[in-house]
Amino acid sequence: MKLQDLEIFVVSPPDPGWGGRYWIVPKITTSDGVTGYGECYAATVGPEAMRAVIEDVFSRHMQGESPDRVELMRQRVYSSGFTQRPDLTVMGAFSGLEIACWDILGKAAGKPVHALIGGRVNDRIRCYSYLYPGADDALPEFWTSAEAAARAAKRLVGEGYTAVKFDPAGPYTIRGGHMPAMTDISRSMAFCEAVREAVGDRADILFGTHGQFSVAGAIRMGRAIEEYDPLWYEEPVPPDNPQAMAEVAAATRVPVATGERLTTTAEFAAVLRAGAARILQPALGRAGGIWEGRKIAALAESFGAQMAPHLYAGPVEWAANLQLSAAMPNLLLAETIDTDFHRALIGGRIRVEGGYVELSSEPGLGIDFDEDLARAHPWTGEGLHLQMQESPVSYHEENVFEGGAPRR
Repeated sequence: MKLQDLEIFVVSPPDPGWGGRYWIVPKITTSDGVTGYGECYAATVGPEAMRAVIEDVFSRHMQGESPDRVELMRQRVYSSGFTQRPDLTVMGAFSGLEIACWDILGKAAGKPVHALIGGRVNDRIRCYSYLYPGADDALPEFWTSAEAAARAAKRLVGEGYTAVKFDPAGPYTIRGGHMPAMTDISRSMAFCEAVREAVGDRADILFGTHGQFSVAGAIRMGRAIEEYDPLWYEEPVPPDNPQAMAEVAAATRVPVATGERLTTTAEFAAVLRAGAARILQPALGRAGGIWEGRKIAALAESFGAQMAPHLYAGPVEWAANLQLSAAMPNLLLAETIDTDFHRALIGGRIRVEGGYVELSSEPGLGIDFDEDLARAHPWTGEGLHLQMQESPVSYHEENVFEGGAPRR
């Protein structure tokens, strides 16, 4: 069985677009006719440019190879062009292709992917959700309303979730890291207070940021929210400086989490060595794929760190994250985006019930990717999957962050 053909879907979720503007899903077909699907969580170039990168990585390093030679193909890609260092775009392309290989291997063996990477250690996977607006919530007012956040949190806890995430600290910008405005700090405290009062001790609260603060600014924000006992403080400073993040971690009592924008064990190892975080959040469509994720989990385990796979993408990466989560002894919890479109695109194969996912024993990723639905929702825009604000943070007007999916 050899890797033979490649097709790439660029899918645009319908409004409101939770999970980003588009999702990039490569499909690999083997010489024996077995198909596998993956997802590339790489947003540094546009989808058409990314399509060319994926095609080049596949044809140059993977086509004609046996799908079980995952490590060899990883070494080729990691070393391509005389690099041998983390490359976000190239490793993002490989990540989606690598996930597709595992889907193929599982289908060929008649086993779920988690059975091929150590076996199931978690029968139920604890999940968390971002606080998304409901049908009756006004936009963009929802994003700056602590009361609306509390209602959303209460709704999720009523569904069984034991952890909820929100990020009221203002927009991420190309001018990071910056000092937060006092209004950003006050709003963040109000959100924490309202959500904590709404959920009590029934759920953890997860405080999200996007690397937008300076070290001093991150410490100020972290100390302001300490009294509400968040489970984590997510990526408080830009991800390219683990030592700076370690300074924040040492100066606050809220555990620091990071990893959405990191790729390969090399970058996660730097975080652990620096003492920057003890909660790691790899996005498998960017970090290097499922096998790389398993290595990151083993590395984390040796440092006493836990794993919380990140998801701001489509349901194929969701499926991959969950397969890895089932096999990790140091799993903390996994992010989920449980929309109608996410479920429909994979044939309704994954469902969150009572705040948990129980994976089936279906082979591969355990999904049924709906190609017709994917083709019916192509991306036709000009933006990137996620985009950073260019204008500087305001210190005299309220800063508004619209949850990663601004209205179109």
